[in-house]
Amino acid sequence: MVDTLSPEQRRLCMSRIAGKNTKPELVIRKALFRQGFRYKLHDKNLPGKPDLVFPEYNAVIFIHGCFWHGHNCDLFNWPTTNTKFWRKKITGNREADLKNYNYLKKEGWYILTIWGCALKGKKKKPLNKIVKSVESWLLYETRNKTIRGQS
Repeated sequence: MVDTLSPEQRRLCMSRIAGKNTKPELVIRKALFRQGFRYKLHDKNLPGKPDLVFPEYNAVIFIHGCFWHGHNCDLFNWPTTNTKFWRKKITGNREADLKNYNYLKKEGWYILTIWGCALKGKKKKPLNKIVKSVESWLLYETRNKTIRGQS
Protein backbone atom coordinates (compact mmCIF):
# COMPACT_ATOMS: atom_id res chain seq x y z
CA MET A 1 0.00 0.00 0.00
CA VAL A 2 1.34 3.41 -0.98
CA ASP A 3 1.57 6.08 1.72
CA THR A 4 -0.67 9.03 0.86
CA LEU A 5 1.10 11.40 3.26
CA SER A 6 4.36 13.23 2.67
CA PRO A 7 7.29 12.18 4.88
CA GLU A 8 6.85 15.34 6.96
CA GLN A 9 3.10 14.69 7.45
CA ARG A 10 3.77 11.04 8.35
CA ARG A 11 6.47 12.05 10.86
CA LEU A 12 4.04 14.51 12.50
CA CYS A 13 1.28 11.88 12.70
CA MET A 14 3.60 9.27 14.19
CA SER A 15 5.05 11.70 16.73
CA ARG A 16 1.57 12.34 18.15
CA ILE A 17 0.90 8.71 19.01
CA ALA A 18 0.71 8.39 22.79
CA GLY A 19 2.94 5.97 24.67
CA LYS A 20 0.80 5.93 27.80
CA ASN A 21 -2.81 6.58 28.77
CA THR A 22 -3.92 5.07 25.48
CA LYS A 23 -7.55 4.15 24.88
CA PRO A 24 -6.97 0.39 25.44
CA GLU A 25 -5.13 1.18 28.66
CA LEU A 26 -7.91 3.46 29.92
CA VAL A 27 -10.58 0.85 29.14
CA ILE A 28 -8.74 -1.79 31.19
CA ARG A 29 -7.93 0.63 34.03
CA LYS A 30 -11.52 1.79 34.42
CA ALA A 31 -12.90 -1.74 34.30
CA LEU A 32 -10.45 -2.99 36.95
CA PHE A 33 -11.06 0.06 39.14
CA ARG A 34 -14.82 -0.66 39.03
CA GLN A 35 -14.02 -4.19 40.25
CA GLY A 36 -12.24 -2.70 43.28
CA PHE A 37 -8.63 -3.12 42.18
CA ARG A 38 -6.20 -0.32 42.96
CA TYR A 39 -2.93 0.15 41.17
CA LYS A 40 -0.04 2.46 40.41
CA LEU A 41 0.49 3.82 36.92
CA HIS A 42 3.70 3.68 34.89
CA ASP A 43 6.07 3.05 37.80
CA LYS A 44 9.39 4.56 36.73
CA ASN A 45 11.24 2.39 39.24
CA LEU A 46 10.37 -0.78 37.33
CA PRO A 47 11.89 -1.68 33.96
CA GLY A 48 9.58 -1.02 31.05
CA LYS A 49 7.41 1.26 33.21
CA PRO A 50 4.48 -1.20 33.36
CA ASP A 51 1.10 0.32 32.54
CA LEU A 52 -0.43 -0.99 35.76
CA VAL A 53 1.41 -2.05 38.92
CA PHE A 54 -0.32 -3.97 41.71
CA PRO A 55 2.17 -3.91 44.61
CA GLU A 56 -0.24 -5.86 46.84
CA TYR A 57 -0.10 -8.80 44.40
CA ASN A 58 3.48 -8.25 43.23
CA ALA A 59 2.04 -8.09 39.73
CA VAL A 60 2.32 -5.85 36.68
CA ILE A 61 0.30 -5.46 33.51
CA PHE A 62 1.63 -4.32 30.17
CA ILE A 63 -0.95 -3.27 27.56
CA HIS A 64 0.88 -3.52 24.26
CA GLY A 65 -0.10 -2.15 20.89
CA CYS A 66 0.25 -4.91 18.31
CA PHE A 67 2.04 -2.65 15.83
CA TRP A 68 4.62 -1.14 18.20
CA HIS A 69 5.57 -4.49 19.72
CA GLY A 70 5.37 -6.58 16.55
CA HIS A 71 2.65 -8.96 17.70
CA ASN A 72 1.93 -11.87 15.39
CA CYS A 73 -1.74 -11.09 14.76
CA ASP A 74 -4.12 -9.54 12.20
CA LEU A 75 -3.42 -6.02 13.47
CA PHE A 76 0.30 -6.16 12.66
CA ASN A 77 1.97 -5.91 9.27
CA TRP A 78 5.55 -4.90 8.65
CA PRO A 79 5.58 -1.43 7.06
CA THR A 80 6.51 -1.39 3.39
CA THR A 81 8.19 2.02 3.48
CA ASN A 82 11.25 2.95 5.50
CA THR A 83 11.59 -0.76 6.25
CA LYS A 84 15.09 -0.61 7.70
CA PHE A 85 14.00 1.92 10.32
CA TRP A 86 10.84 0.00 11.26
CA ARG A 87 12.57 -3.38 11.48
CA LYS A 88 15.13 -1.87 13.84
CA LYS A 89 12.49 -0.02 15.88
CA ILE A 90 10.07 -2.93 16.32
CA THR A 91 12.82 -5.51 16.85
CA GLY A 92 14.33 -3.19 19.47
CA ASN A 93 10.96 -2.92 21.22
CA ARG A 94 10.65 -6.72 21.29
CA GLU A 95 14.17 -7.11 22.70
CA ALA A 96 13.52 -4.46 25.36
CA ASP A 97 10.26 -6.21 26.32
CA LEU A 98 12.06 -9.52 26.76
CA LYS A 99 14.83 -7.91 28.82
CA ASN A 100 12.28 -6.14 31.04
CA TYR A 101 10.17 -9.29 31.48
CA ASN A 102 13.21 -11.36 32.44
CA TYR A 103 14.30 -8.79 35.03
CA LEU A 104 10.80 -8.53 36.52
CA LYS A 105 10.44 -12.34 36.69
CA LYS A 106 13.85 -12.61 38.39
CA GLU A 107 12.68 -10.05 40.95
CA GLY A 108 9.54 -12.08 41.68
CA TRP A 109 6.97 -10.02 39.77
CA TYR A 110 4.06 -11.69 37.99
CA ILE A 111 3.51 -10.33 34.50
CA LEU A 112 0.37 -10.08 32.41
CA THR A 113 0.54 -8.81 28.85
CA ILE A 114 -2.69 -7.67 27.22
CA TRP A 115 -2.37 -7.23 23.46
CA GLY A 116 -4.30 -4.61 21.52
CA CYS A 117 -5.94 -7.32 19.42
CA ALA A 118 -7.76 -8.54 22.55
CA LEU A 119 -9.45 -5.13 22.78
CA LYS A 120 -10.04 -4.17 19.15
CA GLY A 121 -10.28 -5.61 15.68
CA LYS A 122 -12.20 -8.58 14.28
CA LYS A 123 -10.94 -10.98 16.93
CA LYS A 124 -11.42 -8.83 20.03
CA LYS A 125 -12.74 -10.42 23.19
CA PRO A 126 -15.65 -9.12 25.24
CA LEU A 127 -14.35 -6.70 27.87
CA ASN A 128 -16.08 -8.57 30.70
CA LYS A 129 -14.17 -11.76 29.78
CA ILE A 130 -10.86 -9.89 29.72
CA VAL A 131 -11.58 -8.33 33.11
CA LYS A 132 -12.58 -11.72 34.58
CA SER A 133 -9.36 -13.19 33.22
CA VAL A 134 -7.29 -10.38 34.78
CA GLU A 135 -9.15 -10.71 38.07
CA SER A 136 -8.58 -14.47 38.13
CA TRP A 137 -4.90 -13.99 37.33
CA LEU A 138 -4.45 -11.43 40.12
CA LEU A 139 -6.30 -13.38 42.78
CA TYR A 140 -5.56 -17.02 42.04
CA GLU A 141 -2.89 -17.64 39.45
CA THR A 142 0.81 -17.49 40.24
CA ARG A 143 2.38 -17.43 36.81
CA ASN A 144 2.78 -15.10 33.88
CA LYS A 145 -0.03 -14.77 31.38
CA THR A 146 -0.87 -13.27 28.00
CA ILE A 147 -4.27 -12.13 26.74
CA ARG A 148 -4.60 -11.82 22.98
CA GLY A 149 -7.41 -11.70 20.44
CA GLN A 150 -9.51 -14.78 19.72
CA SER A 151 -8.02 -17.43 17.45
